[in-house]
Amino acid sequence: MDQLIIPKNYHSELDLHDTQIAIKTVKDFFQNLLSLRLNLQRVSAPLFVDPESGLNDNLNGVERPVTFGIKEQNEKPAEIVHSLAKWKRYALKKYGFSMGEGLYTDMNAIRRDEDTDNTHSIFVDQWDWEKIISKKDRNLDYLKETVRTVYKVLRKTEKYMAIQYDYIEEILPHDIFFVTTQELEDMFPDYTPKEREYYITQAKGAVCILQIGDTLESGEPHDGRAPDYDDWTLNADIVVYYPLLDIALELSSMGIRVDKKALLSQLDKAGCPERAELPFQKAVIKEELPYTIGGGIGQSRICMFFLRKAHIGEVQSSLWPEDVVKEAEANGIQLL
Repeated sequence: MDQLIIPKNYHSELDLHDTQIAIKTVKDFFQNLLSLRLNLQRVSAPLFVDPESGLNDNLNGVERPVTFGIKEQNEKPAEIVHSLAKWKRYALKKYGFSMGEGLYTDMNAIRRDEDTDNTHSIFVDQWDWEKIISKKDRNLDYLKETVRTVYKVLRKTEKYMAIQYDYIEEILPHDIFFVTTQELEDMFPDYTPKEREYYITQAKGAVCILQIGDTLESGEPHDGRAPDYDDWTLNADIVVYYPLLDIALELSSMGIRVDKKALLSQLDKAGCPERAELPFQKAVIKEELPYTIGGGIGQSRICMFFLRKAHIGEVQSSLWPEDVVKEAEANGIQLL
């Protein structure tokens, strides 16, 4: 119950029926513009993968994937994906994509160990995207250029929704502010990483936080990041200030993907060098996969933000603690 934020005098401007229409409006506009601006084609993607393939996202390394046995394959285990961060790079090669082309897909996942609150659910739905780049594009300038492109799509989506619905006002600033995790720690040395994100987004409105995963000068990382997809020196989160809940809200995570050098270094830092023997990781080390940039953009997160909802459960169907369900209903929060 402590995790539930209830805005004062909150009520949804849209009933359940009209909310469903608005969700489709947001998603259709955003994904169409994103695919156009980044040159992405939609593809089909797996809901589950072979654990031995190394394709699943290990997140922070402690979250348990949902597993099941396949009857006709002698109960061979399969894992529900946590995300498609690694699968996408493999798919770009398999599907025959060329330099400068990319893919996007609807990714659905179950994160059974998630701590739920207004913005977190055990059900994760996002647009996962990935694009082939050249080796020379593995640099900070290219990453920032891509971040700005994604942010412009977010701004145009907000502008479009403000035209469609009178109650929605534009709150995103014109430009996104870039800051590294070490710069954030230097600015706010006495605060936790999440508190730093809150204060910087409250001040700037929209922030791109760079270089997530490696250890900072304090001896602690800003946040966890799996060691085998993003290059920790070339990744980024887009975080915005959400005044309805008075929080920093992460909308997107992205990064230039590891090459051989970054992968081996990060596996060693993360204490899991044995993962270098898995098929996907071997393919990176042998340089059999293309250089890529990619990320995930939360579908329910952006719907919640653009429709000015107080809880992610107002735009997606999931399961919540019973006390949260009762408290939400008593305070005008309509969980699906």
